[in-house]
Amino acid sequence: MKTILITGSNGLLGQKLVYALLERNAANHAWRIIATARGENRLSKKSGYEYATMDIGNAEEIKSVFNQFKPDVVINTAAMTNVDACESKKDEAELLNATSVSFMTESLREMKNADSSYDVHFIHLSTDFIFDGTAGPYTEEGIPNPLSHYAATKLEGEKFTLASGLKWSVLRTIIVYGIADDMSRSNLVLWAKGALEKGQKINVVDDQFRSPTLAEDLAEGCILCAEKQAQGIFNISGEKTYSVLELVQKVADYWKLDKSLINPVSSATINQPAKRPPVTGFIIDKAKKNLGYNPRNFEEGLAVLDAQLKKRN
Repeated sequence: MKTILITGSNGLLGQKLVYALLERNAANHAWRIIATARGENRLSKKSGYEYATMDIGNAEEIKSVFNQFKPDVVINTAAMTNVDACESKKDEAELLNATSVSFMTESLREMKNADSSYDVHFIHLSTDFIFDGTAGPYTEEGIPNPLSHYAATKLEGEKFTLASGLKWSVLRTIIVYGIADDMSRSNLVLWAKGALEKGQKINVVDDQFRSPTLAEDLAEGCILCAEKQAQGIFNISGEKTYSVLELVQKVADYWKLDKSLINPVSSATINQPAKRPPVTGFIIDKAKKNLGYNPRNFEEGLAVLDAQLKKRN
């Protein structure tokens, strides 16, 4: 049985990964699952996997946990993802999005050097924001040109992964949406739905274009990469690119909410601290062909969320 270790298991993607792996194990017991995050375990289901506290900003903690479990696969989902907060907390963003990756890869490389039979696959999550948005939708060969500190640190994390000397994969994704066990965290879909249900007017940009990604689909892409030991860079997102305005309008349509509350605005008018790329979106042919990745469309993704919300009520 192979050991798979997930960083950031309290986050949306981390949670979906643990649950998807548990489902796989119900069929064939393929994985020993190690969930790690800072602080206590926030997943509602506590059995079928092991949990260890690990702060990715602490090199000694990383070494201790990695040496304890000797993972065959590490999926690094932990990151500082608030794009605007990364502008005001640059050191923290650097530590969590870049330096932490060097801590992890260095620790795994030391383990490999100490035991030549030890082989590990490091899978790192990255973002469409590494691009400047002038040439989307992008293939894996697109030329990065980050516009924000968040994007620059994520690109740095990619570079540490590529230079690691390990078996590696970089999985880039875009606007991840879904529902976590701890509902305190929001995303575009939940924010729009919540605001419109309260009858609040919302400003939504009409000049930014993205390929939204259901968290369950992204988790599936990560696991397919691990199972197939596929190395290299892969775009793992939804297949279709929409304007952010169009996405929010689709949310309103799905839950029959008042679209007149949605006020289209340009990016220039909303004064976000971090600059965003105007048009990203991914071409996902490589992931479809090499991994068998097959994401749901946006409406199907909303149906998944709807079913999960109904279960909670």
